[in-house]
Amino acid sequence: MKTVMILGLFTLIMGFPKMGTDFPKMGKNSSKMGEQVTATIYHAVEGQTDSTPFVTASGKHINPNNPAGHRWIAVSRDLEPLGFVFGCKVVVTGAGQMDGVYTVQDRMNKRWTMRIDFLVNESMRGGKWENVTIQLLDAQ
Repeated sequence: MKTVMILGLFTLIMGFPKMGTDFPKMGKNSSKMGEQVTATIYHAVEGQTDSTPFVTASGKHINPNNPAGHRWIAVSRDLEPLGFVFGCKVVVTGAGQMDGVYTVQDRMNKRWTMRIDFLVNESMRGGKWENVTIQLLDAQ
């Protein structure tokens, strides 16, 4: 009885979801628990990219005034066969203030495995998180 009352109270406070609302679903190739990776940051500068730092591997152009505003990540190449490909949406958890939904728009150097890079503004320094979980969201 308490559970029903709590759920009813929660629904009153939060409201009912709109009819036809599709909640995000995991990608077809991702495990239920997602993939465990190491997450780091990178800046759109030649020393951390190729000779065209404001163009991603997917061909997207980075806003040089606010790269972080895109909410884009680069993925290691071993994640691509698991479905983490250009344009897909990814839920990132376990990276503190960097947690959230990102879009894959860049590819990391082949020396890296099981890793993602957050595209950030140059004012952000130092960022590495172990045991970060990434999950695919189906495009709706």
